[in-house]
Amino acid sequence: MRHQVVLIPGDGIGPEICRAMRRVLDAAGAPIEWEERIAGAAAVERYGTPLPEEVIDRIRERRVALKGPLTTPVGTGHTSANVALRQALDLYACVRPTRTLPGVPSRFGAVDLVIVRENTEGLYSGIEHEVVPGVVESLKIVSERACVRISEFAFQYAVACGRRRVTAVHKANIMKKSDGLFLRCARRVAERYPQIEYDEVIVDACCMRLVMQPERFDVLLTDNLYGDIVSDLAAGLVGGLGVVPGANLGSDCAVFEAVHGSAPDIAGRGIANPIATLWSASMMLDFLGEAAAAAALMAAIEAVTAEGKTLTPDLGGKAGTREVVDAVLGRLNP
Repeated sequence: MRHQVVLIPGDGIGPEICRAMRRVLDAAGAPIEWEERIAGAAAVERYGTPLPEEVIDRIRERRVALKGPLTTPVGTGHTSANVALRQALDLYACVRPTRTLPGVPSRFGAVDLVIVRENTEGLYSGIEHEVVPGVVESLKIVSERACVRISEFAFQYAVACGRRRVTAVHKANIMKKSDGLFLRCARRVAERYPQIEYDEVIVDACCMRLVMQPERFDVLLTDNLYGDIVSDLAAGLVGGLGVVPGANLGSDCAVFEAVHGSAPDIAGRGIANPIATLWSASMMLDFLGEAAAAAALMAAIEAVTAEGKTLTPDLGGKAGTREVVDAVLGRLNP
């Protein structure tokens, strides 16, 4: 059986690392038929919108997509295509595994945690307005439905993946209504999973503990904003955004992506790290039921990093994107 997958190359380094990913999966014989579509800056130039409706429609039909990074202007310009995509497809659960890869320099020995982030509301709802000149109001939308749904996902994920603890990350000491609702829902769901330990941590304390004792955490359950910040912080514990994958999952569709940005400063130079995208592709293969291919790809990635000879500049090496891909292919097809 061949799987039909929508590919969105993205902006900046996106097309380079997506080509690299396709080269690896095609050479490995992954049964995938790619259907390429554009979003982000390229779509704005061609269609006047960062997220054409046809892209959303095709993902709904194919049900699975893999995307490169999409640029979002800071402070001005078009809205985030990433956020719009998650909302349009109701990709309510963002899953970001953060694990130390052998041979990748980091300050900690063995980090292994997963961030489960609510992906559709909170401050990222994008509802804001200027009350009077010089005063802007942003609304944080929190619903019981979304809080229960993401909590259920986190506990089900913990059970399925053999995890031992779920930690809810919050700021309910200050935002007593919104984050208070989030905690009440998480506690209610936790009661149905006695085999999984449950605890809570204020988001600022969570950040402190992550940079001191990351081994204390297992599955972190967060809202939209906290999850975005904490997942980037956690990436810094294991070598940076170039080695951390991500999945956006809903009831009907799934979109896989590396969590890093479009890095326009190094676009076209052939030095972008493809590992995060390759790992995301491995997660996609597992989701598609291609467990053996997913495991083989991860084993090849880890063999390359463990050897330490073929690392990109962000990991302290001198290799380019193509060299890393060649090394991974060498491990896949010795």
